[in-house]
Amino acid sequence: MTATAASEFLPFVRPEIDADTIAEVGKVLASGWITSGPKMQAFEDALSRLFGGRPVRTFANGSATMEIALRIADIGPGDEVITTPITWVATANVVLAVGAKPVFVDIDPRTRNIDLDAVEAAITPRTRAIMPVYLSGLPVDMDRLYAIAGKHRLRVIEDAAQAIDSRWQGKRIGAFGDLVSFSFQANKNITSVEGGCLVMNTPEEAVRAERLRLQGVIRSGMDGMDVEEPGGKFNLTDVNAAIGLAQLGRLDAITARRAELAEIYFRCAADAGLAELGIELPLPLDPRQATTNWHMFQVVLPTARLEGGAPQARHNVMQAMRERGIGTGVHYPPIHLFTYYRSLGWREGMLPHAERIGRGIVTLPLFPAMQAADVERVCATLSETCKRLCK
Repeated sequence: MTATAASEFLPFVRPEIDADTIAEVGKVLASGWITSGPKMQAFEDALSRLFGGRPVRTFANGSATMEIALRIADIGPGDEVITTPITWVATANVVLAVGAKPVFVDIDPRTRNIDLDAVEAAITPRTRAIMPVYLSGLPVDMDRLYAIAGKHRLRVIEDAAQAIDSRWQGKRIGAFGDLVSFSFQANKNITSVEGGCLVMNTPEEAVRAERLRLQGVIRSGMDGMDVEEPGGKFNLTDVNAAIGLAQLGRLDAITARRAELAEIYFRCAADAGLAELGIELPLPLDPRQATTNWHMFQVVLPTARLEGGAPQARHNVMQAMRERGIGTGVHYPPIHLFTYYRSLGWREGMLPHAERIGRGIVTLPLFPAMQAADVERVCATLSETCKRLCK
């Protein structure tokens, strides 16, 4: 790998597909079996081994996995699902898709994950599930999460879209727990271009997931077909599975490299004086508890100190970084302030931590091909930009 030249545009993420993977895709295309088939089965088998032998089924995307998880948990009209507003909007949309109600609670400003105290306070007789999201791959306190769920007899649907190879007390996320959903979309640590998987508890849940991902069809014999409940069209193709299998084989190296880059980020952030400017860094971790896969390296800007204030300040910083050849992202604005969710009764001021974080959060470049010089450039440019834009 070579360092990114200073004049070259540095995106916030860059998927890496090597020549061997491209060759495997070519073999699938030449085989005549390009939809769900032997590669998909091999991918599911490999994922099951990764998660300690638990049943795993793959899907066309990581939104379908959560919708199917909700259906497996028999959640529907009249039910409530507690979740976070700082996530990709799919987390809430899938709750609506099954006819249930998403109930947002505030976040812990240190971890930027769902506040488990707020979760417990929001439980009502209509609550059927908790849907935590592991932002940037960082798990919540899994012991506390499952203690709350057990006490109130709730299902847990883990939106672990960003958390492949993250761990809690040494245990890989997905190797324990209830229903656990992962994404393999192009920006994730490992990708199948589009795709996802759902980790389940029993063979019966896996059989139901298989039916629901392909219109609910049950086949018997050479020509028998029946449908007991309607499903969707969510199956993963062998083309995607071939890419996912190759990426999965590199998972250990990818996770290790991201951890190295995160350490460089902390060092360069200190050298650039980001904290002194009021820029909030990710929470330093205790490896005896949560271990993240560093899916993203996110900072929160001091929007009140910057020209334009919120919401203009973040735009100004991101535009200035782009002009210097550095891409950034926003993950995520708070869902409850989107127009549709406002129509359901959510208002500004209801979730203050999420609103503040959502106004200022910025994702900085992080992908394995980056070098220390790239990280130094990002931190120095961010520091210079914020100094220039200070009121």
